[in-house]
Amino acid sequence: MALWIILGIIVVLIIAVIAMYNSLVTLRQRVKNAWSQIDVQLQRRFDLIPNLVETVKGYMEHEKEVLTKVTDLRSSWSQAQTVAEKASLDNQLSETLKTIMAVSENYPNLKANQNFSELQAELTATENKIAYSRQFYNDSVTRLNTKLETFPSNIIASMFHFKAEDLFVVDNEEAKKNVERDITVGEIVDILEETTAEPEEEAVQMELELDAAEPVAEEAETQEVYEESEEAEDAADSRSSG
Repeated sequence: MALWIILGIIVVLIIAVIAMYNSLVTLRQRVKNAWSQIDVQLQRRFDLIPNLVETVKGYMEHEKEVLTKVTDLRSSWSQAQTVAEKASLDNQLSETLKTIMAVSENYPNLKANQNFSELQAELTATENKIAYSRQFYNDSVTRLNTKLETFPSNIIASMFHFKAEDLFVVDNEEAKKNVERDITVGEIVDILEETTAEPEEEAVQMELELDAAEPVAEEAETQEVYEESEEAEDAADSRSSG
């Protein structure tokens, strides 16, 4: 009997270890996938830089320092390897692009340039995608790192050499605001109440209309009966006089 109990405990422990290991693997793969998504968007953003520089350099003759800096940042991007390095370059690029966009306000001809407007739109769209990807990546990293630090999954993580991942840190306050706020539970409830209230209001309105229509219908029916009786009396009088 004792042997079966010991075997049962061992089986349960093995199952628990397998479950925790698989959970850690899943979280690690989610982090890798999240990073690949953000890396693609970051690469696209840096790929837009040559076109941007080529477009604005003819107008911003007195802003060569800014244009040189943004070009250097793109060159450094190809050598960046870690999350921290790429995050740092992305933060610097955000600040430099912010400067370029602010300075462009002083050049009406540049603002009217269609290519510049299209680049602005592409950069804005890419920044929004980066913001969403960054949020998903940081959420995934936080979940993984929490698992690595909590008992008993930290034991399994140590046994199989799982490592904590770096968060994608944003220094630019404006970039932090790029992600639209999530809808709150209260707002969801309000929406549900509105959608459920509309049929009820329509039903009440229909009921009121029916209530209002009933007396009219009854009156019409009474009038019809009265007219029929009048016609019958007239016919009877005609026959009697005949």
